[in-house]
Amino acid sequence: MLFNSYEFLFLYFPVTFAVFFALARYRRSLAALWLFGASLFFYGWWNPAYVSLLIGSILFNFGMGTAISREHERGAFRRAKGLLIAAISGDLALLAYYKYANFFLDNVNLLAGAQWHLEAIILPLGISFFTFTQIAFLVDSYRGEVKERNFIHYGLFVTYFPHLIAGPVLHHKEMMPQFAEAKTYRLHWENISVGLTIFIIGLFKKLVLADGVAPFATPVFNAAANGVTLTLIDAWVGALAFTLQLYFDFSAYSDMAIGLSRMFGVKLPLNFNSPYKAVNIVDFWRRWHMTLSRFLRDYLYFALGGNRKGAIRRYVNLMVTMLLGGLWHGAGWTFIIWGGLHGLYLSINHAWTKFRSTFLNLLPVSRVEKRAAWLLTFLAVVVGWVFFRAQDTQSAVSILHAMTGGNGLLVPNNWPAAWYLYAVINKLGLPVQLGVPVSQFDPAGISLYWIIVLLGIAWFMPNTQQLMARFDPALESVSTPNTPPIWQPGAAWAVVMGFVAVVAILHLTRVSEFLYFQF
Repeated sequence: MLFNSYEFLFLYFPVTFAVFFALARYRRSLAALWLFGASLFFYGWWNPAYVSLLIGSILFNFGMGTAISREHERGAFRRAKGLLIAAISGDLALLAYYKYANFFLDNVNLLAGAQWHLEAIILPLGISFFTFTQIAFLVDSYRGEVKERNFIHYGLFVTYFPHLIAGPVLHHKEMMPQFAEAKTYRLHWENISVGLTIFIIGLFKKLVLADGVAPFATPVFNAAANGVTLTLIDAWVGALAFTLQLYFDFSAYSDMAIGLSRMFGVKLPLNFNSPYKAVNIVDFWRRWHMTLSRFLRDYLYFALGGNRKGAIRRYVNLMVTMLLGGLWHGAGWTFIIWGGLHGLYLSINHAWTKFRSTFLNLLPVSRVEKRAAWLLTFLAVVVGWVFFRAQDTQSAVSILHAMTGGNGLLVPNNWPAAWYLYAVINKLGLPVQLGVPVSQFDPAGISLYWIIVLLGIAWFMPNTQQLMARFDPALESVSTPNTPPIWQPGAAWAVVMGFVAVVAILHLTRVSEFLYFQF
């Protein structure tokens, strides 16, 4: 079920919300059980057959986590470690079968010239998210950090519908205590007001902004996959359109998840914090998919040794972590290359930081250097997104080749001073053509207006968390330098958000899944 669907907006959520607080007046355990069951129904709406898979995963991991905790309490650490390895192996085997079996087999067939075949495997929605969430639970059970043994709360922690399909990746220490608190089960009008506002902002981002710019990205990437020669403008429009589509799509889901959960009185961890404002790639990963970055850091990078075993090992660990992070996003070489690029970016970032602190420490960071670092970071991210979106590596290379001017430049003859610009470029010896349209996929040039407006929003406007900072919408607070909290409950804002909601719902004309559903 989609957050941006009539079934969810006008049936599922109102019923789930009303029954939850009605039951909470009599018994909190019944309300928690209802929300657990409603979350399973939400998941099963897509494919009921996979509800049993989700329940089986929950039962397996709760049982193993409980057993690991008991062995840890008894001091039987070797036995606890054996159970941990067995449990994680089971989780990863399940994930590998559904997500990577066909990819692995295709590559074996390619290398060995074999013809082995598996029936098409349908990827269960959210399997990466609920698997990682439970692996963290298992590891913390082994470390002796798990205290919660309530199965209903555990099941709710895993299946909680605001996060189940596309994150954030939850941590039991953040969520289970909230499900046990009495105030969670009491209706608070502030929670409803704050949560509904955030949800409406997210709905607008998805239906109007992300879906609005998507038609300018898809034709370009499809054309590259079909061998069409792209111009420089074609390629840049496609790359930037996808860069912004993914940004507002994921930002929308993150807002909607936080808003929905806040209406239930539960705060989720922040998962998105204006990543295109990042001044370096380390900063980018502190802002983009923040809970996945935390998981990869705490349970993979640190487990590999982090930066404790020397500089070379640190860079190897970074590369391994990001390659696996790329593979987590999808079973394909494009995702692995994307992860490798970010591993390389992070290594260069850390090496430059070390060099600067050692040799240039006395030089202050100038405004020009900050602006250059921000622009370089953004361009590096755009290059990565080309691989992330492309259907195959050849398509990605084709688009990047066009983006660098490899297929020549096109100066639209309806641009001001078009002939002068054409003459200058031609005199420089670069391949250039004069003609129309700006883009063969967008003759009217509408995509340029979309890109300019959305870049302006992403780069210069306060994000949702900053607008709502006075009410701490997420578990983490966001610093708001030069951006005082703007939103507060009142008639004026109610009218504004009502208008935004109407505009968003009027765009609810077709099924539009969130991009992170496929991961």
